[in-house]
Order: sequence, then C-alpha cells, then structure tokens
Amino acid sequence: MTEQNTAGADTAPAATVPADAAAAAPAPAEVTVLDTPPADSVPADAIAADAVPADAVPADAVPADAVPAEAPAAAPAPAAPPKDRRKLFAFLRWSAAVLVFGAAGTAAAYGVAQPERTDIPGLSTRNDGRWIYPVLAKPTPPPGAPLPFAKDNEDGIHYAGLTQLLLPAPKGSAPDAGLKLEKDSVVTVDTFLEEYEGTARAEMKQGFTDNGLRQIVGRGWTTPDGTRTRVYLLRFHASGFADTFEGCGPDMNLAGVNRIETDSAWGKAKVAQSPPDTSGVTILEESAPVGDEQTKAGCVQSGDVRAVILQTRKGQVASVPLHQTVILQHQLLG
Repeated sequence: MTEQNTAGADTAPAATVPADAAAAAPAPAEVTVLDTPPADSVPADAIAADAVPADAVPADAVPADAVPAEAPAAAPAPAAPPKDRRKLFAFLRWSAAVLVFGAAGTAAAYGVAQPERTDIPGLSTRNDGRWIYPVLAKPTPPPGAPLPFAKDNEDGIHYAGLTQLLLPAPKGSAPDAGLKLEKDSVVTVDTFLEEYEGTARAEMKQGFTDNGLRQIVGRGWTTPDGTRTRVYLLRFHASGFADTFEGCGPDMNLAGVNRIETDSAWGKAKVAQSPPDTSGVTILEESAPVGDEQTKAGCVQSGDVRAVILQTRKGQVASVPLHQTVILQHQLLG
C-alpha cells in the first residue's frame, strides 16, 4: 500500500486545558498532592478510568497554586540516592507528568513543572539538564470515535489528527531548519529515510508500501546546548502493520552510526525506581567508539502509531532530556 497523505484528519480540536493544570511556576519546598482536580473545573463523573495511579506522580512535581487548599499534605520526600546516581535518575522522580482530566472526560492535560533545585531534597543546585515543555493536551477524537485502547478500541487506533499527537518543542529551543516538512508537518517517506544509511532505504521504502504506512509527521528543534532533536510519528492502517516496522530498535541502521545498543542509563533508572508506564518504549544509544557526535534514539510503539525520536549532540547526548522527551511522547500517544 502506498503512502497516503491524511493531513486533513489532523484538524481535530485539542481539548481545553483546565487553568489549574497550566501553572508552571517553581514549586515551594512543601506542596500537597492533587488527588482530584478542583470541584469547579472537573465534575466527579468526568474522571477517565485510565488515569495515572497516584503513586506514579511525584508530589513535588505539582505546582503549589494548582492544589486545592483542602488537599491532604504530601508524603515526605524520598531519601536522596547515592551521589553518583542523582543526575542519572532525576528525570523519573522530578519530571513526571501530572494528569488532570477535562470536563468531558475525553482529554487530559500534562502540566510539567520545574521547581527550583534548592527546593528539591537530594539534588545539588546545578542544573541536571531537564527541559521545560509547555502544557500538553491529549486531543479529543472525532465525535463517536473511541479513545486508543478503550474497550471498544483494543487495537489502539488513534482517531485524532496525527500532528495533534506530536510532542511540541521545549521552551528555549529553536526550530530545526534542516528538517524538511510539508504542509501540516507532514514528512515524505524519502525525507524520513534520509535518517538511515543509503543501503537500507530501498528495503524500508518497499516495506512501507507493503505494510500499510498511511502518513508520517515530524517536528525538530535544537536546544542551546547543541542537542538536535527530531520526533517522527508514523501512522499505519492497524497495529498489526505497525508491528512490522523495524526502523526503530537494536537493528536500526541510522546514517553515520556504526552500531546501536540499549541505553544503559535507561535500564539502570528503571531498575532503581518505579517509573511511569513505559510499555512499548525502547531507548538506544550509539555504541562506543563514537565520532565527534553521538546519536541516541527513543522508540515508542502505541497501537497503529510508531514514534521515532532521534537526538544528536557533539560529544555526548545527555540522558535526562532524552528520557524526558520519550516519556512525554509516549504519554501523548497512550
């Protein structure tokens, strides 16, 4: 099946984000946990059944002004990890997303706060490299269409517009002028395949034709530290077709990369802590020795959509912002 441009499907309006979820001000040393949104913004019967468990959301990630006065006090902050592991695991403890479900029960907003480091026990005052993303909103599907992975949509079909599922760029970044985009952020197959070695492109292109690729969209940015990020979403006709995609994994043949392997920092962080749900997520890094520039990749499998997240940087790609980016993109697709 040939590639189809379904940009017209990308017009589904994003759900309104409750005002309480949009706060991104630095959190104080003591905050309270937002067990439920304020009564005047979210009816009790509007809470979606797939809300993230309370123990998956660190209390310290909730902005103080988004918490009702009557909410219970937060539990004491966990003990600090050993010094050499603080930076490695910070992304899971302090950068998790806070979910607040909208009044219609069909969309969720993720408020990502970055509190002052002096307010976070166990961390030094030096920046650990986290990026600040805008409030993220899951788009509302067309009327009558089920949410991905609902009981009547177990195949995980995403009916919302594909560009609405694409992670936005973080604060302070600049658009990647080198990424060739068509209208509505559509990426042609040939442009996407430029990320791979020339010897792999013909076979991958034929695979897209045979295995039901519908559309690719993308977004790219560069941060002040020189990290270049490209996020691609590939939509297939069904999850079974998406499962055939082998362009993101240990066998991926990226341009200029001799060999790629599982990211050791990601594996250690998952063992040391209880991360958010990361089913369908793989994070890889270029194997040593590398040249002047290192490449890392994040792969997300979510029903009929596959996400390919690539980061390159002179010297070494930092683990924290890569893991943060992959987790947030995974949550938007979930």
